Amino acid sequence: MAEYLASIFGTEDKVNCSFYFKIGACRHGDRCSRLHNKPTFSQTIVLLNLYQNPQNTAQTADGSHCHVSDEEVQEHYDNFFEEVFTELQEKYGEIEEMNVCDNLGDHLVGNVYVKFRREEDAERAVAELNNRWFNGQAVHAELSPVTDFRESCCRQYEMGECTRGGFCNFMHLRPISRNLQRQLYGRGPRHRSPPRSHTGHRPRERNRRHSPDHRHGRF
Repeated sequence: MAEYLASIFGTEDKVNCSFYFKIGACRHGDRCSRLHNKPTFSQTIVLLNLYQNPQNTAQTADGSHCHVSDEEVQEHYDNFFEEVFTELQEKYGEIEEMNVCDNLGDHLVGNVYVKFRREEDAERAVAELNNRWFNGQAVHAELSPVTDFRESCCRQYEMGECTRGGFCNFMHLRPISRNLQRQLYGRGPRHRSPPRSHTGHRPRERNRRHSPDHRHGRF
């Protein structure tokens, strides 16, 4: 270990923030001592804090916490994922990959990363989405430097071994259900095999009715 530390000493970037470069977010925000070089063009956009996990937000009128089952949370999440993915692709262009953070830290909680096939589509999406509302909240969209989610996600979390929990500084990507994953193909203009990421999907056609409770909102 000592030899390894000696080999990398002085090679780390002391100017640019490596966390922002890898995950498009930093827990220090604007107070970070290193630069956050925001891209002027990218295939990837991030919708900040868009997903709201009902297990984190469900409260009764007296402020006490309501119990929401894991099954209810998964159904809620699948509906959210399908709706956002489908609408963004129909409005802005083919999506290669979409990932949603399950972290609890303010800089990552509920972040939705959408990687479009074309940079022009990502640019147009950011320009238009910042004038929209979704599920009662203003949408905050920006271009993200993240292009390879294998470098952004927490490998320990994927193996069920992360000891830092929801406040880990690497992405904890929430998976969709296998049934939804199998059916999320066919609606895009080109048919391709899905990316290797366990949450990278393209939309599909399916006839599923949504009750009013399952509609999150439209951009």
